[in-house]
Amino acid sequence: MYNPMRLDGQRIMITGASSGLGRACAQVISQLGGEVVLVARDEVRLGETLSSMDGDGHQVEAFDLAETEAIPAWIKDVVARGGKPLTGLVHCAGIEITLPVRTMKLADYERMMNINVTAAFALAKGFRQRGVCLPPASIVLISSVSAIKARPGMVAYAAGKAALVGMARSLAVELAREHIRVNVLTAGLVQTEMAKTVLHHMTESQVAELVGEHLLGLGKPQDVAHSVAFLLAETGRWITGSNLVVDGGYSIH
Repeated sequence: MYNPMRLDGQRIMITGASSGLGRACAQVISQLGGEVVLVARDEVRLGETLSSMDGDGHQVEAFDLAETEAIPAWIKDVVARGGKPLTGLVHCAGIEITLPVRTMKLADYERMMNINVTAAFALAKGFRQRGVCLPPASIVLISSVSAIKARPGMVAYAAGKAALVGMARSLAVELAREHIRVNVLTAGLVQTEMAKTVLHHMTESQVAELVGEHLLGLGKPQDVAHSVAFLLAETGRWITGSNLVVDGGYSIH
């Protein structure tokens, strides 16, 4: 039976694959027949992700994306060792520090921008190298509703996530001639470890208000992962430069 969501024969790199959205994306992609290159700093937790996945042919790569200058050469080496070019890249890795402008240090701001934005650029630069990807290929950058609906203490995080939208649009135009699609998925609050950290800094009434603003309730990581798979698969073959908002209605409330 024809299924345009199948990812058989596809090899997709996922950053931030040790937990949260990255882990969910890896699981869903493996269930759809894809092979996954799992990337994060913690090799033990990457192993836990691997053990939760279907199929075989997956690859674990412990790497610190803060080393942005090294990313293009590293990704080429990863592909050489894996023996297969990539057909997709999903940048889920990110950090969030919730602080008001008056107390946030410039070093905190720069650390967030380095992982959330500069690493995304370096990954795209590395992905398009000769021999690294096999066109037609697809890049999905994970943004956040913080980029389109403001909350206090989120200035640096919102700035970085908003930057991904502009980056993806320009990359989509530039890489279309190389048959590489580039899209952004803007995610709402889903039940991940990062979300728990954010909620920990809020009062009970603030949490209740935030949850209430999600018209369909808080999401699960799989809700985002299914949409990522949609963009990677044949279902997304005519979509590039787009921003798919998956937030349970939060940004329209």
